Amino acid sequence: MKIAMFGHKRIPSREGGVEIVVEELAKREAALGNDVIVYNRKGHHVSGSKFDVDNDRINLKNVKIKTVFTFQNGKLNAIVYSFLSAIRVSFSRCDVVHIHAEGPASMSFLPKLFGKKVVVTIHGLDWMREKWKGGFGSRFIRKGEEHAIKYADEIIVLSKNMQRYFSERYNRTTCFIPNGIERPKIIEQDLIRREYGLEKDKYILFLGRRVPEKGLTYLIDAFKNVDTDFKLVIAGGSSDTDTYTDQIKNMAKDDLRILFTGFVQGKMLEELYSNAYVYVLPSDVEGMPLSLLEAMSYGNCCLVSDIKEITEVVEDKAVIFPKGNVNLLTKKLQFLCDNKSEVAQYKAQATEFICGKYNWNSVVNETVSLYY
Repeated sequence: MKIAMFGHKRIPSREGGVEIVVEELAKREAALGNDVIVYNRKGHHVSGSKFDVDNDRINLKNVKIKTVFTFQNGKLNAIVYSFLSAIRVSFSRCDVVHIHAEGPASMSFLPKLFGKKVVVTIHGLDWMREKWKGGFGSRFIRKGEEHAIKYADEIIVLSKNMQRYFSERYNRTTCFIPNGIERPKIIEQDLIRREYGLEKDKYILFLGRRVPEKGLTYLIDAFKNVDTDFKLVIAGGSSDTDTYTDQIKNMAKDDLRILFTGFVQGKMLEELYSNAYVYVLPSDVEGMPLSLLEAMSYGNCCLVSDIKEITEVVEDKAVIFPKGNVNLLTKKLQFLCDNKSEVAQYKAQATEFICGKYNWNSVVNETVSLYY
């Protein structure tokens, strides 16, 4: 088949979970003998131009990558990119158009108008995110949700909770195909020791974008009240959220145990996952958090909020606290810091559980079957 994808920012890139999913799908679908073309968004990495991918060094075997112009204005960026991508795929010779995320799905009517088969993956209910609450952005994303319902031949969702949402709100049947994960190689601390003075099992890790819905204010408030010599490492870049970044850094400035690394990738990322004592994800809103799958694949004990998109993933293999409850988050953190044997039990079962439950090859096979 000839498959076209758009809706992400850029691949190969770790700018967000959507980008990781698009890359994994594209390279695996191409490996099965399909012609895959991916439309990247023009612009710089969300965490800064120093993380831009060199287009001349992109090596995604058998995947064609084209760059689509868009304005750098935050409000117009996604809209212009989605519109121009939809125009290009509509006039292409592709058999299937796979659109990722709710906002870009607002353009699903265009390829449908030109007789293309359209698949939309809803990575999360983006209108719930703080960044898009109110204003034109929220209306654009809501319109994307409605257009996906109206024009998409198939809709993929990443959680059973999201599947229920579309069934109850729109009476629309969706296909549940979660994200996947690969078993990683555990590596010893080297860069993290030299760069940040971090030692194995001596730090608590948060890894994700610095945005309000990730619950970082809860985590910082809670950790400041925990009696421990562990460090708290907050790794990840901002996403048009400099004001929020300033807020959380100001909250943490009086606690020398709290460390901000900024965006990380490659060996630094692998070392942070490999050597953490506990991984924490205190989110208010998620789609299906790939960072959580990654953390568990590295054998981490995870402490997570009780939203359904997270609890569906971890089941009983992680420590759970009520979303937004700083008092209970503090108590859970203190308990884990004081009980290494409890942490070890969660670590011992994490990798086998998550790698057995989620697999990229299965994800790709289900997705290609849906295309057919």
